[in-house]
Amino acid sequence: MTTDNESLNEKRSKSFKTFSFAGMALDPIHVGTGGARLGRVDNTIVRDPVTRIPKIPGSSIAGVMRAYTAMKEGEEKYLRCAGLGQPDGGSGHCGKADCPVCTVFGFAKGAGSSGGFAGLAAFSDMHVLLFPVASQLGPQWITCPTALRQSGVKELSEASDLPDQQAIYRRKDEAKNQTFLNLGWLFLPVKTDWSQPDEVVQKIEKLNVPDYIINNLGIVSDKLFAYIVNDNLEVRTSVAIDPATGAAEEGALFTYEALPRGTVLFWELTCRNPKHFKVGVDQNDVKAVKSPEEVKEVIANAWPYLEHLGIGGMGSRGMGRLRVLNNQGLPDAGGTEEGDR
Repeated sequence: MTTDNESLNEKRSKSFKTFSFAGMALDPIHVGTGGARLGRVDNTIVRDPVTRIPKIPGSSIAGVMRAYTAMKEGEEKYLRCAGLGQPDGGSGHCGKADCPVCTVFGFAKGAGSSGGFAGLAAFSDMHVLLFPVASQLGPQWITCPTALRQSGVKELSEASDLPDQQAIYRRKDEAKNQTFLNLGWLFLPVKTDWSQPDEVVQKIEKLNVPDYIINNLGIVSDKLFAYIVNDNLEVRTSVAIDPATGAAEEGALFTYEALPRGTVLFWELTCRNPKHFKVGVDQNDVKAVKSPEEVKEVIANAWPYLEHLGIGGMGSRGMGRLRVLNNQGLPDAGGTEEGDR
């Protein structure tokens, strides 16, 4: 069986490679559901349909990173290959084998046209890994077993659930004789009798999460985590301005929610091997990138744009900036470091 697993991993490493990334919100982040909703907040953010925890869809990441990658390549690439592409004589994206934007993110030639390309990069959704909450001890970053499993903490995949579902677990060095910790309307007992926090911290440290977050880390049950996150989202109120009077327009008040500043998100980037694909009508070899690592590099070089230009909506209202904590990512443990070079 071991030989079969090794053979499978070898084939995987030659076909694709997955890299793990973590990012921290420098501003509140609002990725909306696309319209007003009935409820306490008019414009809600996207949530996982099962856990009801907010997330950022992979499509949102792919779209904004395509634009930023094209922006980094220069004005010509940005005008031609970002988004849907600016038609030049009806041609849209350039679709060239040596274009890092079109080969990494894919391109289309319009309805009924041949020669499109799916792209070499695939983004997972961004999931909440560590969520900041106010307490009597200052900001605390909360997580749960499901969030940790999604981030690849394999030690938790076979571990039992938390011994006490109504408590918060911390490392002994961080508990400092604490007996209770208030998280908003929750007043939870602090416990240290669960063996997993040390393994959790080791994994989070590899993602380059700052020490001040790790030193204020707490783990709660999946059920409590959903309540904590949804009850501590940032909610803002805005109003449209009447251009004729310069004052607030009657009946134009609305509210919207966002992930708060300091939220740590986790996502994965899967990079396909360019050697397995052909580009365009003429079926040319991919020239812009030669390996999954180079596919990742094209995207990683544009991560800094997220820190300044942001992701999601409400950018003119001080929202959206995200700092990628580990620019080069962590390679999937199932593959090899060098791939098929």
